[in-house]
Amino acid sequence: MLFLLSSFLVKYVTFFNVFSYVTVRSILALLTALIISLAFGQKVIDWLQKLQIGQVIRNDGPESHLSKKGTPTMGGTLILASITISVLLWADLKNPYVWVTLFVLIGYGIVGFVDDYLKVVRKNTDGLIARWKYFWQSLIALIVAFGLYAYGKDTSVTVLVVPFFKDVMPQLGVFFILLTYFVVVGAGNAVNLTDGLDGLAIVPTIMVAAGFALVAWATGTASFAGGSVSFAQHLHIPYIRYSGELMIICMSIVGAGLGFLWFNTYPAMVFMGDVGSLALGGVLGIIAVLLRQEFLLLIMGGIFVIETLSVILQVGSFKLRGKRIFRMAPIHHHYELKGWPEPRVIVRFWIISLMLVLIGLVTLKIR
Repeated sequence: MLFLLSSFLVKYVTFFNVFSYVTVRSILALLTALIISLAFGQKVIDWLQKLQIGQVIRNDGPESHLSKKGTPTMGGTLILASITISVLLWADLKNPYVWVTLFVLIGYGIVGFVDDYLKVVRKNTDGLIARWKYFWQSLIALIVAFGLYAYGKDTSVTVLVVPFFKDVMPQLGVFFILLTYFVVVGAGNAVNLTDGLDGLAIVPTIMVAAGFALVAWATGTASFAGGSVSFAQHLHIPYIRYSGELMIICMSIVGAGLGFLWFNTYPAMVFMGDVGSLALGGVLGIIAVLLRQEFLLLIMGGIFVIETLSVILQVGSFKLRGKRIFRMAPIHHHYELKGWPEPRVIVRFWIISLMLVLIGLVTLKIR
């Protein structure tokens, strides 16, 4: 909105040309989302408390979590609002990738909102029935997958970028649809599983989004140093026309996440709920798809992968062998039951996440 306005005003005042730079708008998007989150965070918490929208704690969970019962949840609505407003203000609204990411963000947010609403308002402990929850997630992912495939069939939009191999970029064909589906749905549920401790999910999300912001800038930048060689060509990754604006979305996620962390850090004053975790996971998944960096998401979002695998292994082992591998899954609960204080689990997972993001970024150069 403001970008389009500045494009008009630059004809009369050259100063507005500064807003044509995606880096400037990305910083402003981060600050906008951060300020909105900080300004309205306490108001949202008070509103949730007034409505008695409090967290439901599982009886079979760690005993230390019983004290969290009643803590306001569904704070993810603040994150979604901050990101959406910031993106609408600073992104180029003529860019189709902006609308694709907003569609996934808001769509998955609605699914999560309904699930949270049924749990905490209607007192239905199971929330949205699992098959319906996955149906709506799948429908959103498939709509995006088919749309992107129809738009970019047999172009750089549908190639598979393989880490460490600069010349290996096969066309996926219809398998692009399948990959997009699994990445978006998988990422949404992986972040949802990780969101079990104060600040545990939001910080890795911030880190991964920041990493993707750099990738988006490189992938969508036409050239550097006034030359004809693009950053994408220099890094041996595909140049994708509309991907530069994804940097603004990524930085909006960073800003909204930092603002939410102000209230979500241990001991949390508010939880994001499924409305936040599903939406953030889904949007990271679609950003990875749009940048053609699904493998990079696998590396940088390694914490989410580990948490998901721990649940899969736990359930599989119990069904096949009648024995559990971990004391409790997801794995962060395993370490709690081993006696680790919650802050220690959280910070160590943050450190691991930072390492994985840096390793992921390094793979872009080692090709």
